[in-house]
Amino acid sequence: MTPGGNDFSDLGIAPGILEVLKKLNFTEPTPIQRQAILPGIEKKDIVGIAQTGTGKTLAFGIPLIQHALQGMKTALVVVPTRELAIQVCESINSVGTKLGVKTTMVIGGEDMYRQVKSLHAHPQIIVGTPGRLVDHLERKNVSFADLATVVLDEADHMLDMGFAPQIQKIFAALPRERQTMLFSATMPERIVEITKRYMKLPIRVEIAPPGTAAETVSQELFFVEKSDKMRLLEKILDDYRGSVLIFSRTKFGAKRIARGVRNLDISATELHSNRSLSQRKHSLEGFKNGMYRVLIATDIAARGIDVKGIELVLNYDLPQSPEDYVHRIGRTGRMGGIGHAISFATPAERRDVRDIERLVRSAIPLSKLPELPPARMAPRPERPPHAFHSRNRQPYRPHRNRF
Repeated sequence: MTPGGNDFSDLGIAPGILEVLKKLNFTEPTPIQRQAILPGIEKKDIVGIAQTGTGKTLAFGIPLIQHALQGMKTALVVVPTRELAIQVCESINSVGTKLGVKTTMVIGGEDMYRQVKSLHAHPQIIVGTPGRLVDHLERKNVSFADLATVVLDEADHMLDMGFAPQIQKIFAALPRERQTMLFSATMPERIVEITKRYMKLPIRVEIAPPGTAAETVSQELFFVEKSDKMRLLEKILDDYRGSVLIFSRTKFGAKRIARGVRNLDISATELHSNRSLSQRKHSLEGFKNGMYRVLIATDIAARGIDVKGIELVLNYDLPQSPEDYVHRIGRTGRMGGIGHAISFATPAERRDVRDIERLVRSAIPLSKLPELPPARMAPRPERPPHAFHSRNRQPYRPHRNRF
C-alpha cells in the first residue's frame, strides 16, 4: 500500500536522515520519491518510470544512504554521462556527507590513480559511468562480488549510447543475491529485457506514461528555414531575459551557435564531447552561477544538467530521437516549476515533428514566424599565432565548421 502522508515521515526513513532532509528544506516528497523510497529501503527490486526533473536521484539515494548507515555493503550507481554522475554525487552527498556516508565517483577524463585510491578507501556508494567502471573491473582495482545494491539511472539513455556490452560485464561481476533498482524516463523493449534478465519480481513505479512531457512546461514550435535560425534565435534571446539552454544536434553546431550568440554580446558557453572534463565543469558551474546566461549543449548533457530556474529550453535543432525531446525540455520546469520550451524545425522536418507529437501524445503549438532582425555580418575568425605553414609559407585559412 502506498503511503499517504504529505511529508517524508511515513516512508520508513531513519530519524537521522529525516533531520538532515528537514535542514535542507526537503519537506514534501515528489511522487516518484513517495512511491519508490519505502520499497527501496525494504530492499525490493524497483523499476521506476518518471519524466526527468522529478527527483529520481533521492528516490534511490535515500535508501542507499540508509542501507549504508545500517552497515550494508557497497552500493553501485551506474549512469550514462559524466555530467549526470557529478549531479548524482552532489545530490547524494547533500544528505549522506552530513551523516558520514562516503561516496566516490569514477568517470572518464579524471585521474585513474586518484580513483583507485578512493576505491581502496572502501566507499559505501560508488557512482560511475559504464566504460570507466569496466576499466577498473578489468584492472582488478575494484570487486563487485559483495555488492548489496546496484542502480541503473537513465538506463534507456545508456542503451542509446551503446553501453549494453559494458552493462552486461558489470552485471556479470555482481553477486546473484542483490537488490537492483532501475530508473528511466522511457520504457523501450530493451529496458523490459533488462528487467526480465537481471531483476526479481520488481515493483513497477510509474509516475507518468513513458514519453510524457512535464505538465508545467509550455511548448512552442516554429517552422523556419535553416538559414534564418540564427536571426530567429536573436529575436527570442531579446524576448527572454533569463537563463536559456540551447540544444544542438552536433558538437560542431554547438560551437557555431555559441559563437553566434557571443556575437550578440550575450555571455554564452558550450557543453559537448569535444571539451575536457574541466571545461565542461566550468561551463556548467558558470551557467549555474550566472557567469553565462546561455548554455549551448549537445544531447550528451540532456540528462546531466540539474539547474533550477532555467527560463527557456530552445531546440535549435530537433533531436535525433523523439525520446530525447522529452529529456531536453525537462531541463526547465523542474520539480514542479514553470518553464517554457521552443523548438525550431525546418519545413523538411515535419515528419520528425509528427514523431515527437506522437510520443508526447499532443500537438506542439505552432507559432507564426515573427519579423526577424536583419542579418549580421559574421566577424572574421581570429588569426592564429602561426599564420603560415612551415613548408610552403602559404597563408593559413581556417576550415569552416558545418552542422
